[in-house]
Amino acid sequence: MNYFELFEIPVQLMVKAADLKNKFYSLSRKYHPDFHSQTDAANQLEVLEKSSLLNKAWKTFQDPDQTIKYVLQLKHMLEEEEKYELPPAFLMEVMEINEQLVDAKMEGDEASIKEVQWTIEKRQKELYEPLKNIIENYQDELITEKELLQVKAYYFKKKYLNRILAGLP
Repeated sequence: MNYFELFEIPVQLMVKAADLKNKFYSLSRKYHPDFHSQTDAANQLEVLEKSSLLNKAWKTFQDPDQTIKYVLQLKHMLEEEEKYELPPAFLMEVMEINEQLVDAKMEGDEASIKEVQWTIEKRQKELYEPLKNIIENYQDELITEKELLQVKAYYFKKKYLNRILAGLP
């Protein structure tokens, strides 16, 4: 059972977690181990597994990047700890951004640090824009391999940029 089946929703790249809140609470009650303590061991194990799966699904749906990663894994387009080769031009761009950040940090220049942050966020929006329709209107039965590969490239580029953002003060 995958996360979408558990929540009884279609596979999608963008889950509105707020819309799932009531379903999460309902399933949490249904699969809470305390409510099954008087049942046989097999049932208790099944409930424990579903409770664990539910919590993992909820955590994944709370993070759009993790949701994209999960769908790519479901579609066998992404392996755990995969080493994805990013385009050299993108890597050069990221190196330049990193150098700007290092210089700004060494100089203690808050304005330059904010400018780097703004540059990264702007770049993330630029990466998202051509895929917006695919991500926001994903339909499992209509998605092509080419589109999934575009989403995969977006995922890795955004992940790279997020690492830089995480290092900002």
